[in-house]
Amino acid sequence: MITTMHPVEHLFQELAPQLSTNVRLFLIGGIVLLQQGLKGATKDIDIVVETKEEFTAFHDALEQAQFEPKIPRKGAEHMNLNQVFVRGELNIDLFQKEVCGKFALSKKMIQRAKPIFHYPNLDVFFCSNEDIFLFKNMTEREGDINDCLALANARLNYDIILEELQHQIKQSKQDIWVTWVGERLDILEERGINIPIMDQINPLREAYMEKWAKEREK
Repeated sequence: MITTMHPVEHLFQELAPQLSTNVRLFLIGGIVLLQQGLKGATKDIDIVVETKEEFTAFHDALEQAQFEPKIPRKGAEHMNLNQVFVRGELNIDLFQKEVCGKFALSKKMIQRAKPIFHYPNLDVFFCSNEDIFLFKNMTEREGDINDCLALANARLNYDIILEELQHQIKQSKQDIWVTWVGERLDILEERGINIPIMDQINPLREAYMEKWAKEREK
């Protein structure tokens, strides 16, 4: 388990000289919450890169650093994992652009991301809490609900979350996502979190279910 940012920073310092091209890493998971004091430990470093070239360069650098590729863990079925790498207690979930099916790192997500580390050939960013919250509402991994609770209690801009969800649905034509997100938001409401966009989410998922029912009748 990772309990401080020190091993993560040391890892990026180690990998930067091995990179064959400039790479931007966008962190979307528990590491960001750890840095903010929203959780005490995390076992995964969730990373998204934008391009295939960056994915290949970072993939090769991890292998040079003796990370071993592993099979994705249970609970990651919806995540479209490109690769999992493990070395000792460090687990890296690496994605190229898409994280959940066609749910992808968008231009606005990149604009919202905060620069954290800079090295020759390597820049590391933290995605916004709103975007991490949305990513975590798309997964079924153990602990993601607790992370969503922590993020919600830290205050979120739900207008950004709704806007990004609608953008992702429009771009990918994957309107089923609103049902996955809606189910997770239901759980959060049951645990005492006020979700102010439910009045917009509920009609979207009802429309999807009506469309799905009509298609089944054909």
